[in-house]
Amino acid sequence: MTELNADTEHKTRPHQQPGSDLRSPPQQTWRYAGAGLSASLVGLGLARFSYTPLIPALIAAKWFSASDVVYLGAANLAGYLAGALAARAVATRIGAVPALRAMMLLATLSFFASSTPVSFTWFFAWRFLSGLTGGIIMVLAASVILPHTSTARRGIVGGVIFAGVGLGVTASGSLVPLLLQLGLQQSWYGLGALSGLLTLVSWWSWPTEAKADAAPSHHAKHDHASPAVRALLVQYGLNAVALVPHMVFIVDFVARGLGQGIAAGSRYWVLYGLGAIVGPLVTGHLGDRSGFGPALRAAFLIEAAAVLLPTVSTAPLSLIVSSVVVGGFTPGIVPLVLGRIHELVPHPTEQQRATWSHATTSFALFQAAAAYGFSWIYAQTGGDYLVLFALGGGAVVMALAIDLALALTTRKA
Repeated sequence: MTELNADTEHKTRPHQQPGSDLRSPPQQTWRYAGAGLSASLVGLGLARFSYTPLIPALIAAKWFSASDVVYLGAANLAGYLAGALAARAVATRIGAVPALRAMMLLATLSFFASSTPVSFTWFFAWRFLSGLTGGIIMVLAASVILPHTSTARRGIVGGVIFAGVGLGVTASGSLVPLLLQLGLQQSWYGLGALSGLLTLVSWWSWPTEAKADAAPSHHAKHDHASPAVRALLVQYGLNAVALVPHMVFIVDFVARGLGQGIAAGSRYWVLYGLGAIVGPLVTGHLGDRSGFGPALRAAFLIEAAAVLLPTVSTAPLSLIVSSVVVGGFTPGIVPLVLGRIHELVPHPTEQQRATWSHATTSFALFQAAAAYGFSWIYAQTGGDYLVLFALGGGAVVMALAIDLALALTTRKA
C-alpha cells in the first residue's frame, strides 16, 4: 500500500500547479496545527458542547421552556449541516483562511448575542449560526493545513487539529459549571471571551498560501466517483449513528436509567471529554504508522465493542471504558477518514476538500437523523437505553462489514 501511494504521488506531481507542494518546516506545521486546534475548539468544541451543561440553567432561569430548549439544541445540528454544505462555496468566494477567521469571529459573536433572551427566534438564529461555523470549520480547517504537512505527519497533525473538539467537551463539563456560579449571563460572556482570545491568538497562524487552494479544480466533478470513496462516505455516516447514544444519552442513562444521580452522570461526561482529547492524537499516530485503511478498520472494531459494552455490563469499570473509548473516537475518527481520503483521492487540494465536504455532510445527515430517530425510539420503548446502545453498535458493525466486503471484492477483482 505504501509503495503504491508513493508511486501515485510521484506520478501526480508533474501535473500539479506551481507552488502546490506546500510542505512546511516542522515548527511551522505545528503552528498551523495550533490554529486548527483553536478553530475546532471554538466552532466545534465550545459552540456545540458548552450548550449541554447550560440547559438546566436556561430552564431554571425561565429563559426558555424545556421543550424550547430541545429545539434550540437541534438548531445547532441544522446549522452544522448547512455549514458543511456551504463551506466550499464560501471558501471559493472569499478564500479558505478568511472564511475560517470569519467563522471564529461569528462563533464568538454568537456567545455574546446569546447572553440575553431577546426572543426564541433570536436565540434559535444564533444557535443555528453557531452550528454553521462548526460545519464550515470542520470542512476547511484540515484541508487548509494538511497540504502544508508531510505525508508522514498528516495523521498526527489532523489529530492535533481535532483535539479541540475534546477540549470543548471537557470544558463543557468543568469550565461551564464554574462560570454558572457567576450567573447565566456571565457564563455566555465568559465563553465569548475565551472564544475571542483563541480567535485573536490564532489569527496570524494560518498558512498564507491557503487562499489559492479555494480555486475550483477542473477535476472536482469526479471527486467521489470511486466505489471506495462512496463506501467511505456511508461508513462515516454510520459511524455518526454509532456515536449518538453516548453523545446524547450517556449522562441521562447513568443519572436516571441507573439511578446514580446527575453528579455521577456528569463524571462520565468528563471522562468522555478526556477520551475525546487523547483520541484523535492516538488514531492520527496509528494512521501514520500503519496506513489509514487498516487503522480505520481497527477503529471500527474497537468502537463497536465500546458502544455495545453497556448492553453487556453496567459495572463502573465497563462504563468508564465505554465512555473514554467512545469519547476518543468522537473526534478520533476524523483524522483517520481524512487520511483515507488523501489515500483514495491523490489529487489537488480542491478535490480532496470536495470529498471531505461530502463526508462531513454525510456525517451531519446521519447524526441528525439518528439523534431524532433515537429520541423517538427511546420514547416508544418507555426509556430503554440499552436498545439505543445496541442500535449504535450495530451501525458501526455495518460500517466495518462494508469495509471488509469492499476489500474482499477488490481482492477478487
